[in-house]
Amino acid sequence: MPVQPILRLGTRRSPLAMAQAHEARARLCAAHGWDESAVELVPVVASGDKVQDRPLAEIGGKALWTRELDQWLVEERIDAAVHSMKDVETIRPDVIAIAAILPRADKADRLLGAASIAEIPAGARVGTSAPRRAAQLLHLRPDVTVVGIRGNVATRMAKLKAGEADATFLAAAGLDRLGEDDVGVRLDPQVWLPAPAQAAIGIECRRDDARVRELLAGIDHVESHAEIAAERRLLEGLGGSCSSPIAALSRISAGRIELKAAIFSPDGTVRIADAAEFEVGNDQAPLELARTLLNNAPPEVAEHFGEAT
Repeated sequence: MPVQPILRLGTRRSPLAMAQAHEARARLCAAHGWDESAVELVPVVASGDKVQDRPLAEIGGKALWTRELDQWLVEERIDAAVHSMKDVETIRPDVIAIAAILPRADKADRLLGAASIAEIPAGARVGTSAPRRAAQLLHLRPDVTVVGIRGNVATRMAKLKAGEADATFLAAAGLDRLGEDDVGVRLDPQVWLPAPAQAAIGIECRRDDARVRELLAGIDHVESHAEIAAERRLLEGLGGSCSSPIAALSRISAGRIELKAAIFSPDGTVRIADAAEFEVGNDQAPLELARTLLNNAPPEVAEHFGEAT
């Protein structure tokens, strides 16, 4: 008779999501001395993967990445779910807990189609559906045109090759996880701020499932978890949605977090930036940073914030 798995791990079906799920399974097996068969990967097709011709903000926001996995988790069809944390809504259902964050990968974006932001040709069409990337680009290069482009990594690379855009952006961590580590030019994350929680793989489970929470605790990377908690707390304070241009970068050193953040007007004409340094576990400091940003923001920026999602 087949051996029952110890853990059923839900994941989206996209190639990057599957690569992340395989990493999570490998870490679980290494931590607990299991054979690979102990962790069953259970793929689902997320709503966000079904519709790729419109921005997320128009069709339901970040919940499109988590809806099906949340339902399967609550229905106990899976024991845990693997997510790219930058795609997970700030406010989660009370019955679900973020039980583990894997060691964070490269937080940077990569630029495809040009050697640097400065070297993107004037008037070029730059493909992105991310408000952060669009606003940050237009702030630096108001002479280019942003065109909407969505899809998984392979799809966006194919659209660029087909001439639907002259340049585009992809997360370095995603490219690395797919073995595309030589694609694009890395943008310094201290200058070109990434998305909050970029490059982090998170695993959620039912809050009251003590067995699974204990198993997942064995692969939780404490420093990465602290960074993600701070960045998500910043998002909570900003009350942004998937259409709010928000960039953030945190770094831990000697038990303290340095958190840089910027918010923009969608057209990139206005950029409000600030930073804070605080002890790990101080969940009020990111909220205070968010308040400072919003207090300094003119109406054309502030109007895009205020409702947490």
